[in-house]
Amino acid sequence: MTLEQGLAFGLMGATVAFFIWGKYRYDLVALTALVVGAMIGVVPVDEMFSGFSNDLIWIIASALVLSAAIARSGVVETVLSPVLSRLKTPTLQIPAFAGAVMLLSMATKNIGALAIMMPIAMQVARKSGTPASRLLMPMAFASLLGGLVTLVGTSPNVIVSSVRESILGEPYQLFDFAPVGLGICVAGFIFLAIAPYFIRIDRSPPAGVEQALESAHYVTEMSLPEGSEFAGQSCTELEKLAGADVKLVSVITNGKRRKCAADIVMAEGDRIVVEGEQEDLEKFAASAKLTLTGERHREGKESAEEIRVVEGVIGQSSRLAHRTVAQARLHEQYGLSVLAVSRGGARITTELRAVRLRAGDVIIFKAVDADMGAAFAELQVLPLTERKVALGTKRFGLAPVVLLGAAILAITMGWAPIHLAFAAAAVGVLLLRVMGVTEAYRAIDGSMLVLLAALIPLSEAIERTGGAALLAAPLSDLLQPMPSYLAVATLIIVGMAITPFLNNAATVLIVAPMAAAVASRLGVNPDAYLMAVAIGAACDFLTPIGHQCNTLVMGPGGYRFGDYWRLGLPLSVIVVIVATPLIVLVWGGAPPPVPG
Repeated sequence: MTLEQGLAFGLMGATVAFFIWGKYRYDLVALTALVVGAMIGVVPVDEMFSGFSNDLIWIIASALVLSAAIARSGVVETVLSPVLSRLKTPTLQIPAFAGAVMLLSMATKNIGALAIMMPIAMQVARKSGTPASRLLMPMAFASLLGGLVTLVGTSPNVIVSSVRESILGEPYQLFDFAPVGLGICVAGFIFLAIAPYFIRIDRSPPAGVEQALESAHYVTEMSLPEGSEFAGQSCTELEKLAGADVKLVSVITNGKRRKCAADIVMAEGDRIVVEGEQEDLEKFAASAKLTLTGERHREGKESAEEIRVVEGVIGQSSRLAHRTVAQARLHEQYGLSVLAVSRGGARITTELRAVRLRAGDVIIFKAVDADMGAAFAELQVLPLTERKVALGTKRFGLAPVVLLGAAILAITMGWAPIHLAFAAAAVGVLLLRVMGVTEAYRAIDGSMLVLLAALIPLSEAIERTGGAALLAAPLSDLLQPMPSYLAVATLIIVGMAITPFLNNAATVLIVAPMAAAVASRLGVNPDAYLMAVAIGAACDFLTPIGHQCNTLVMGPGGYRFGDYWRLGLPLSVIVVIVATPLIVLVWGGAPPPVPG
C-alpha cells in the first residue's frame, strides 16, 4: 500500500467515524473531509467541486422538484384517499406506505418515488400521532428494493447494463432484472411489514416554527363557481368529500347562514365556511373545484413569481385588531387578500368578511410580493418564518404526472439519458408554472446535495490512487475457487460493504468488470455475477450515505447514523439469502469445472 492510498483510506475512514459520532452536521463533515483531502493531495485541487457536476446530483435535484410538483398536484392523494383515512396505526401505515413506494420505484427512479410519498406519509404520521421515524426508514428501504425490478429503477442497474454491453456486446433489457428483483421485493416487504413488532426506531426531528404551525386550524370561505358539479345537490355531498379533516361550519345562501343539513340544496354562488389545516383546506378546494372568496389579487396581471402567499400574526398594537375583515379594506388600501384566519383556543363560525380580528390571530395573506413588506410594517403584522403555504396556490392536476411519465418513457426507449430526461421534466414544470422557481428551490434539500457532492471526489480518490485495484486483486483470488452459490453471495456482500465508502455507481464500475472476468475464468455465466454486483451495490441498508434515498429521510426522520443498521442488517441478510438462489436459478450459474 502506497502512502497516497493509505491517506485516501484513512481520510474516508475518519469521515465515516465522524458520521457515526454524530456531533457535527454530516454535510459539514463531508466538506471538511473534502478540504482536507485537497490539502494533503488525495483530491486534486482543480477537481474539488467536480461532485457538483456529477449526473447524480442533478438527477436527485430534478427528482425532488418533480416529486414536489406531483405532491402539490394532489393526484397521489386522490388515488390513495380511500385508503389513507383507514391508516390509524403503524402496523397498517408501514406496509401501506412501504408497499406504495416499492411499486412506484418499479416504474420510476426510486429517489423520485420516495420523495412523492414522503409528504403524504409525514402528514398521516402527524395526524395519527405516529413518529415519522417509524415510517420513513422502511419507506426508504422499500424504494431501494423496488428499484431492483427494472433497468431504470436504480443507478447500479443502469451501470451494470452498460458494463454488460462492453463485455458481451448487448445491454440488459428493461425487465431483465424483474425475476430476481420481484422475489427480493416480496421477501423484503414481508420483513418490513412485521419488523415494527420487534424493531422500533423512535426519533424526533428538530422542531421549528413550521412544525409548530402544521396543526393550526384555519377558517376560510369558499364559493361554488358557475357550472359547479355540486350546484343542485345537498351540502352533505360536500361533507362527504371533505371527510374527517375538513369541517363544514356553515352554508351561506342569499345572505342567510345555516348549518349544513340534508335538506339544504346548494346553488351557484353559494358560500361555505370551512375549518381545517391549511393543506387539507387547499386539497378540499382543489378536489371540489371551489374558489376562495377572499382571493382578490390581480389575477393575470403579475407573473407567478410576483405573487406570494404568506402567514402573518396580528400584533398587539395593530390597527387591524377589533376590526372585521370587511372594515379593514385590506385589498383596496394595501392590495392584500385575506384567505383564512386561525385563532388558537376559539372557534370561528361567521363568514370570513364578518370575522372580527384580534391580536394574535394568524392570517393567510395573498398579494404581490412588492406590496407585502410595506403593508405588514404599517399594519404591524409579523410575517411568520418562510414555509410552504398550500392554500391559495394553484394546482395543475395531471401536468407533472404527464411530464414524469414522458421522462420515464424517454429513458425506457433510450431517447435520452436519465439526467437529461429528469432535468427536462423539472424544467417543464417550471415553464408551465406548475410551481414557482422559489418553491422549486425549497423542494431541493441543499444539505443532502452538498453531502453527496463532497463525498463523490473522496470516493473517486480511492479509485484514482489505486486503492480500489488493491482491493480487487485479493477478491479475485477469493472468488476463483468458490462454487457459484457462495461466489454470488460473496459478491452481494462485497457490494453491500463497499457501497457506503464509495457510492453505488463507483462500486459497480470497480467490481463488475472484475466479477465478469472471474466468471469467464470459471466458465460461469457472467450475468450471474453481474446481477450479484448490481444487487449488492443497490442494497445499502446499513448507513445513510450509501444511497441518496437513505440520506433523504435522515433529516425528516431525525435519524442518527447508527440507527440504520438496526433495521438494515436483518434486511441485508434476507436479501443475500433470497437473491443468491434466484440469481443462480434464473441466470444459469454453473459450478466450477472439475480439475482433470
